[in-house]
Amino acid sequence: MTGEKRIFDDLARLAGGAVDALGAVRQEVEARAKGQVDAALQRMDVPTREEVDTTRTLAANARAAGEDLAVRVAALEARIAALEARVPPQEPSGE
Repeated sequence: MTGEKRIFDDLARLAGGAVDALGAVRQEVEARAKGQVDAALQRMDVPTREEVDTTRTLAANARAAGEDLAVRVAALEARIAALEARVPPQEPSGE
């Protein structure tokens, strides 16, 4: 019995070591793959997430500013139209 128990203990230790080794190999493969992907993205000059987010924020701000300006222009045009309605336009003098 003791011999069988020792064999099972040895097999369990061996299996545990194999699992640990496979975990280390997996981590190494993941690290290398990540490195390769990062290098490829840098060569392709792909913007970072931070750059994309910054550009998105700038575009949203510009869009909002454009909408505000459109409202102001419409209000100014309405004021001009109201002023022109009160004062008839003058004919240019032929001098």
